Amino acid sequence: MAKKKKSAKKTKKLNFTLSNQQKLVFGSLLLILGILLFIAFLSYFFTGEADQSTLTKFSSRGIETQNWLSKIGAWVSDLFIYRGFGIAAFIFSGLIFISGIYVLLGIKKNRLRRHWFWGTLIVIWTSILFGFLAEKNSILGGTIGFEMNDFLQDYIGKIGTALLLVLGLITYLAIRLKVTAQHFGKLFKSAKKEIKEEFSTENEHEFVPIDNDLTAEAEDIKSAFDVQVENLEPTISHHSKIDKEEEEETIEDDVEIEIETLTEEQSVTDNLASKLVEDFGKFDPTLELGNYQFPPLDLLKKYEGEGITVNKDELEENKNKIVETLRNYKIGISSVKATIGPTVTLYEIIPEAGVRISKIKNLEDDIALSLSALGIRIIAPIPGRGTIGIEVPNKDATIVSMYSVIASQKFQKGEMELPIALGKTISNETYVVDLVKMPHLLMAGATGQGKSVGLNAALTSLLYKKHPAEVKFVLVDPKKVELTLFNKIERHYLAKLPDSEEAIITDNTKVINTLNSLCIEMDNRYEMLKNAFCRNITEYNTKFKARKLNPNDGHHFLPYIVLIIDEFADLIMTAGKEVETPIARLAQLARAIGIHLIIATQRPSVNVITGLIKANFPARIAFRVTSKIDSRTILDGSGADQLIGRGDMLYTQGNDLIRIQCAFVDTPEIERLTEFIGSQKAYPNAHLLPEYVGEESGTSLDIDISERDQLFKQAAEIIVTAQQGSASLLQRKLKLGYNRAGRLIDQLEAAGIVGHFEGSKARQVLVPDLAALDQLLENEKNI
Repeated sequence: MAKKKKSAKKTKKLNFTLSNQQKLVFGSLLLILGILLFIAFLSYFFTGEADQSTLTKFSSRGIETQNWLSKIGAWVSDLFIYRGFGIAAFIFSGLIFISGIYVLLGIKKNRLRRHWFWGTLIVIWTSILFGFLAEKNSILGGTIGFEMNDFLQDYIGKIGTALLLVLGLITYLAIRLKVTAQHFGKLFKSAKKEIKEEFSTENEHEFVPIDNDLTAEAEDIKSAFDVQVENLEPTISHHSKIDKEEEEETIEDDVEIEIETLTEEQSVTDNLASKLVEDFGKFDPTLELGNYQFPPLDLLKKYEGEGITVNKDELEENKNKIVETLRNYKIGISSVKATIGPTVTLYEIIPEAGVRISKIKNLEDDIALSLSALGIRIIAPIPGRGTIGIEVPNKDATIVSMYSVIASQKFQKGEMELPIALGKTISNETYVVDLVKMPHLLMAGATGQGKSVGLNAALTSLLYKKHPAEVKFVLVDPKKVELTLFNKIERHYLAKLPDSEEAIITDNTKVINTLNSLCIEMDNRYEMLKNAFCRNITEYNTKFKARKLNPNDGHHFLPYIVLIIDEFADLIMTAGKEVETPIARLAQLARAIGIHLIIATQRPSVNVITGLIKANFPARIAFRVTSKIDSRTILDGSGADQLIGRGDMLYTQGNDLIRIQCAFVDTPEIERLTEFIGSQKAYPNAHLLPEYVGEESGTSLDIDISERDQLFKQAAEIIVTAQQGSASLLQRKLKLGYNRAGRLIDQLEAAGIVGHFEGSKARQVLVPDLAALDQLLENEKNI
């Protein structure tokens, strides 16, 4: 036991740590000491000779010295500079000053020790160097530098001492600064090239006739327009996004080659890629439109009076009514706090002990009645705060302009791949989300509540942030009037099918083909990622920019693709499963390869927003709806039915609901924005999606059995069972689009199962029952 106590005492003695107060005192002492040393050393160069005679009488107070720090300054500077290391002694003052900073900030001691180690070596080397250059002892190298140099020259001579100094310099550069032989080679080549160019320039000037003014002027004009081929950059564009610092680092540092356990062919590709990066820099996908200019903020409208004004009378009145209403039901309130937003004010209340939260929640309608206001929502409790929130609409709502959210620091400086500025929260903070992390967005609400404005806000956000080479839009607009303004930027930002005339899709048949084309694009991209040994689009594009993927092998830069559907309910009604199936595939799989979906609908019923779709759209926006059922369909909970409309919305990404006032962007603003982008140089065509060959269309009768639809027999059984030959029946029963149902009716007519077209009447069914149908189909097989 006694031994353990002794060892514990020893441990305590060795554990030397400074408190924050001690760090402040000790660090300040070192800082001041470093500054005093520097002043004393600097003064020595002006007063050193005058103070030489006083150094022997240091203890006498009557002797005056010229040094700026008096006697101690004269003695210390003489010790370090004349008797010590000469000019190199200044490094010691710097090291002491740095030590003070390290102590004050509590930085790790290992780095400080490294500074002292290398600093001391530099002092010794510099002292010897100046001692070598000086013929006699001087303040340049000091006594130590002179004596050490004299000692070395006695044994290895002057040449040996010089080479030893060069070796010391090389050792420092190699170990401390990581310099290699390749850097010296590159330095020699660049110097040689400059000398050669200088020599060639001088030779050209030798032949300029001095006495002829006209010839001299002509020569000057020629030199102004002549550009030597050697001086051209590999990529000529002042709008290139390759950072100059990155280029310098590529030239100065060694080329780092990834070491992977891959095939020999892959290893050769990586080496070649590293060489290409060294020669040309990273690949820049924006170079084709290098002069592209992002739209300025003044294209958007800035509304007057956007700032939130506090109406104290309104706040006090609402507070009193809330407290009074709750008091009528014997619910005491200990405190009330108000947070004012653009359209809604949040009153946070803390009930007295013993009050049940559900009791307050059930008084939602009573509070709305007492305040004479619509859109009151109670959040009980507010997550993470321990309070109950009551959201009350403001009497005078404030417009949240698109200008204000785009100009915000959160949007301008946010590090997001596909940023979307939705609007402002109750606390008046700009709310920006990343579509890549969502990864898909479902937007729903009643007619005229702000869905189309929300889509325009999402498109505007991406246009202000992403280059045309980085993102492409597939726009589906069954209403044919909401997204037509974006036709002007077709060759910049839009994607379409190869045989399509217009990029914005309004025909339901083309929607089906486009969705299936996106599925083909998704499969192609996954194949490219597999061949490139990448897991997502970010890794793939990074590898491609580093020139590690060969375009001859089918690799190319992959832009993000954003599919936007303005009215999803109309597609489901007319196309059914033919639309739902590819959308479900894209929603499940397309995230990793950069295809993202934004779907809007004004009919949030369960047959439109099915469970399959909801499961793959965790991010949802709900504008005002008419019933609690619709709210639950979108958000899996109530709340959307209590919104006040005009852009008031609830956003969720699978957890809490956030109330946001959507940013307002008007039609003239969209016109100015698309006009600005469309007036600039564009790509030759819109981005082309893979060609999709769908089923044969038309009304010609299919006679060949092999060309029949896969659902032919099932459709025949439905028609015979119902004894009604109509395409709408097949649409309902098989959940098909009208075109496919019509083709099935034509095939049934060719097979003799239904009769000819008779206008508005249903076709006559020629087969009486299922037994006769089986016999008919069996006879066809035997023919």
